[in-house]
Formats: sequence, C-alpha cells, structure tokens
Amino acid sequence: MKTGMMQRKFRAKQIFTGEAMAPAGSVLITSPEGVIIEILPETEAGDDIEDAGELLTPGFINAHCHLELSHLKNQVPPGKGLISFLMDVVGKRDFEPAVIADAIEKAEQEMYDAGIVAVGDISNTTDTIETKRKSRIAWTNFIEVLSFSDEKANDRIAHYQEVLHAFRLLEQNTGTENTLFRSSLVPHAPYSISPQSFKMINELSERQVISMHNQETPGEDELYKSGGGDFLRFFGFFVAPVSPMPITGLSSIRSVLPHFTRQQTLLLIHNTYMPETDMFFAEEYAEKSGLSLYYCFCPNANLYIENVLPPVKQFIHNNRKLVIGTDSYSSNYQLSIAEEIRTLHTHFPDIPIATLLQWATLNGAEALKRDDKLGSFSKGKQPGIVSLDSAFRPKRLL
Repeated sequence: MKTGMMQRKFRAKQIFTGEAMAPAGSVLITSPEGVIIEILPETEAGDDIEDAGELLTPGFINAHCHLELSHLKNQVPPGKGLISFLMDVVGKRDFEPAVIADAIEKAEQEMYDAGIVAVGDISNTTDTIETKRKSRIAWTNFIEVLSFSDEKANDRIAHYQEVLHAFRLLEQNTGTENTLFRSSLVPHAPYSISPQSFKMINELSERQVISMHNQETPGEDELYKSGGGDFLRFFGFFVAPVSPMPITGLSSIRSVLPHFTRQQTLLLIHNTYMPETDMFFAEEYAEKSGLSLYYCFCPNANLYIENVLPPVKQFIHNNRKLVIGTDSYSSNYQLSIAEEIRTLHTHFPDIPIATLLQWATLNGAEALKRDDKLGSFSKGKQPGIVSLDSAFRPKRLL
C-alpha cells in the first residue's frame, strides 16, 4: 500500500464489493473524496480505521423513478389496481408549480441521503431540470412518450423532442454531457404507444439506454390478444372506450418488442405479470437483434398498486439481468433503494443479500452505462459509500 497520501479507511462486519462479500476482516481504502484505492486485510491497513457498522456497500442505483411526481406523495390511494392508479395520477398532476418544485427538491435530497448515486428517471415534462442542474446524483433522463394513435404520432413525438431538447441543452451548457447527465426518448408502455410512434422512437434511440413499463397488470396482455379488457376504461378516460392498439393475438411484450431494432439497452420496468414463456421470447429476440435487456423490479410500488410481486425466482432461475427501482411517490411511501431491498428480502428470504445488493449497485450501473465510475469498489471508481445496518437503514458516508 502506498504511504504518504491522505486516505479514508473503513471496516464493517461485511463489505460488499459490488459483486460479492469481501473476506472477513477487510478494510476499504479510499481517497478523501471517495475514489477507491484498494481493499486490504485489516492487518495490512494501518491505523485510523473508521468503524462503519454492519455492512458497507457501493452507492445505490435507482433504475426507475418519476421524480416529477413527487408532489403526489399520499395523494393516490393504494390497492386500487393499475387502471384506477393511472387515472388518479393523470387527474392529480396539476398542482401549483411552486408545490411541485418544492416536492422535487425534497425528494432529490431524500434519495441522496439514502445513498442513491444515480437514477434512471422518467420525465414527461421539464419540471425536474432546475433540481437536477444542482444535484450531486447522476441522472439518466428518460423522456417518456405517450402517443396513442398513428395519426397524431408526428405531433406527439415533436412535443417530446422539445422536452428532450431542453434536457440536452442543459448537458451542453453545464459541461456535464456524458458524465452526470444523459437523456433519451423512450416509450411509456405497450398500451400507450401506437405502432408508428414505436417506429419513430426506435429510429431516434439507436444504441441508447431506454426504458419501457412492461406487463404491470393482466389487462395489458388482454388488450393485444383480444382488444378488450380493463384498459377500455383507461382509453375511455383519455380518448374513446375502444382500443387504439392493434389486435395481435399475442402478449403485449411479444407484440411490441420487435419494434426495437437499433441495438438499444432496454430496461423493462415492473414485469409483474411476465410469464416465463415471454422471458424466453424476449431474450431470444434480444440476442438475434442486438438488444441488451435488463429487468427492473420496483417491489414496493407493485405492492402499492396491485398488491402483488413479480415472479422474482423465475427471473433468477433463468439468469436474467436484474436491477431495482423505487417508482414514484405516487406509488411508494419513500424513495429508498434500501427499502426495496428490505422488501425483497422479507418476501424472498432465501435470496442472498449479496445478490440483492448486486442488483442495486453494479447491475444498475451497467444498465445505465455508468459502471465506469459507479456500482463497485473497483480501483479508481468513485461509487459512493453507504453503510447499512441490520434493519436495512442506509447512511451515506461518502
């Protein structure tokens, strides 16, 4: 170990590296700013070691959030199902701008304090830009399109391109391009994007990181299989009580995934009702078409909206690439990845803690293409350092 340089030294009962638990008795050595130097046995680490408690982990990656909905905390009743939830959210978005801005500021600070270092954040508007301009969190901004009909696809895409332009202008003006701030155009969900809209988004997102909500409720598949089901109530709220989507006789993911052909990295969000056969289809399609797929779980939001969890064990059994998100304050009581880990551990106690932590750190960093600096205690990275106690309460150390 080099001497003569300022260092921070941390020990804990367990140190999670991003991929596995370090050997017992290890010490994490960093620069004062948190750049990783090495992990050493305590017998070789010297003096001035700080005791960090139960467990040390790299900073968390929140792979799916809607920061701009933070003003909806405690505004949307839980347990009503996705269709009622969506209509509640749309009906309650229009608060005073000052109320929205204040809620966004508080939520961003909450995530930072909870050890979150990067976020894949859904933005339908520019409401979060000012908060993100000052933030110490790395933001991947998913400018999310809703476009129900082919006839209006050009106008809808043009509208969201204006939002995207505002985010990319901030990248240029602040010099944060390709570091703390990245933005791309993404589809909302299979039930809210017409075929022509999917085609346009595909062409505008070549080789980019994008996201899409996937199979949150059984009605999503029914919509594409028969043109009926619960979503007719949703469409009646927006346009007319008939489905604007094509009837394919297939599940929603089988119907829309082939729209993506430009080597994107695609985060499929929620996956609450995704059967194993659709997992096989998605992976086979991704392999032959050059897509990279990640599956994001937001367990507390799933319980809040539908009171059900995705088939987590099935995804593990099939060796899928998994990440974790919080969703928004419209569907959660907090924006804490540590709380999402706690919920997964409670419901699936036989999944190793190291596995859950990898989803929340290195896997998330890889999904957002930020693993050059974040996600693990590899030499030269600056991933953030978080202490977790036995109750999964996080404390940010660096």
